[in-house]
Amino acid sequence: MIGYPSKRGDIIDRIHGTAAGMKAGDIRDIQRLYRRRLPPERIVTAEFARGLAALSRRINRQIGTLVSRRGEVLYVIVGDHRQIVIPDLEGFRSSSARLKGLRLIHTHLGTEPLTGDDLTDLALLRLDMISAIEVGEDGLPGRMHSAHLIPENPGGAYWLLMDPVPVFEADLNFTEFIQALEDELARGQRTRRVASAEGAILIRVETDPLFDSEGSLDELRELARSSGVEVLDTVTQHRQGYDPRYLMGRGRLSDLVIRALQIGAGLLIFDHELSPGQVRSITDFTDLKVIDRSQLILDIFARRAHSREGKIQVELAQMQYLLPRLATKNTALSRLTGGIGGTGPGETKLEINRRRARERIGRLKKDLKGVQKGRSQRRRLRRRRGLPVISIIGYTNTGKSTLLNALTQSSVLTEDILFATLDPKSSRLRFPRDREAIITDTVGFIRNLPKELASAFRATLEELGEADLLLHVIDVSNPGFEEQVLAVEKILEELDLQNKKCVRVFNKIDLFPDKVVLDNLCRRFDAIPLSALDPETFPPLLGKLEGELQPLDIE
Repeated sequence: MIGYPSKRGDIIDRIHGTAAGMKAGDIRDIQRLYRRRLPPERIVTAEFARGLAALSRRINRQIGTLVSRRGEVLYVIVGDHRQIVIPDLEGFRSSSARLKGLRLIHTHLGTEPLTGDDLTDLALLRLDMISAIEVGEDGLPGRMHSAHLIPENPGGAYWLLMDPVPVFEADLNFTEFIQALEDELARGQRTRRVASAEGAILIRVETDPLFDSEGSLDELRELARSSGVEVLDTVTQHRQGYDPRYLMGRGRLSDLVIRALQIGAGLLIFDHELSPGQVRSITDFTDLKVIDRSQLILDIFARRAHSREGKIQVELAQMQYLLPRLATKNTALSRLTGGIGGTGPGETKLEINRRRARERIGRLKKDLKGVQKGRSQRRRLRRRRGLPVISIIGYTNTGKSTLLNALTQSSVLTEDILFATLDPKSSRLRFPRDREAIITDTVGFIRNLPKELASAFRATLEELGEADLLLHVIDVSNPGFEEQVLAVEKILEELDLQNKKCVRVFNKIDLFPDKVVLDNLCRRFDAIPLSALDPETFPPLLGKLEGELQPLDIE
């Protein structure tokens, strides 16, 4: 961007692009474009087009202007003879539900129509319209090629190429046109949106053709729903390898921006763990909010944590997730300090943020040890009372809390969402022969648990080692239950609990249609079938649990 000290009021006129090799007179004439004003109802006037074309032919370069809806020329851009490069428009409104409020009018040296780069700029920047004016050898304007974005189209097109017309015959009422277009975009979005829910597009980039991408996105959809997000669309791209900067292809990412505009999505959720650099690159490219799977799970945990220990664990996980990403965030954790006892000379805002994050992580770890010490004391007291401990484990949302409530007449929160239970809950379980045990509900497992959460909750999960028996609850009605079983067993192996005595339960058999297949699955997995909603199915489970605890002969 090249600035020149020609002022109009308190605004300095600037030529964006390059002015290298241009004469001083040409620069002054180009700067005078800022003083021009177009009627709001006209895309361009014949006089404006003549001046733009003459200047473009004189310097043998493309010239572009970005014009507001009031007809003001807000940007003047000079490129080379093939293209122009639009500057950063960060200062202008940015909303997934509206266009940018700017139209681009630029020249093409010759009779070339709108190019792929032109249409990409139209889409990525959400411009009101893009128009290219042909410039003849004599410096006179010829036809004008124009295009604009369109609402959601079943045919898959994102923009409409208008018929080229001579500049002098362009009579479209632009004010009425753009108002009607935005109204149509808004109507299409309102029919898809749920009040108070943030609209998102879910994205999966897959390099393994055998991986169950659809099942993975289904789980991500449930995570989004549990976080109060409305999923408006899902996108899967198959590639040989991940793009190191954008994860997915740049062209597909461009399509996503247009799709987000059409359906009113302001959030992109990736079914991956993005690097800090990828989050920044994708955000800058799309001008949309971008989060990954780990950040979504962290958000759910933050909403669900109610106990002091749970809140400490979640905040610790969030801080550990944030620390390596501070280099790409421009948000201070707190106000700057200074003076005696404050920061040292030359410490930058980023360094202050990192230092404060590390200090907070240290305090949280210390607090967590204190809470865990208290829980260890309660556990020893329970042991002295001679009660065996059964820990319920399983994938998230398999019905663990519902089963606990039904077995013990408790009132643990149950919802059809992922991670409804985050804080461990314990109740007494009385067997038919008047024997008692402590049964504990734990946080649900999930595949690829973010390492920050796995670290923060490791102490809680390690308490499973103190249990006398594990009760693995499996949602047999879920088509991907076998992958869920493997995910749970993998976490148990990481905790060195793979040899712990465990009873498997197939829950939600009321949703399983084929009894013969169910019987075969029960034999294959050595599982007890039941429905947590039907106490009449409990006796086989209670008998199994009591039989497994009997050899302990705890007195």
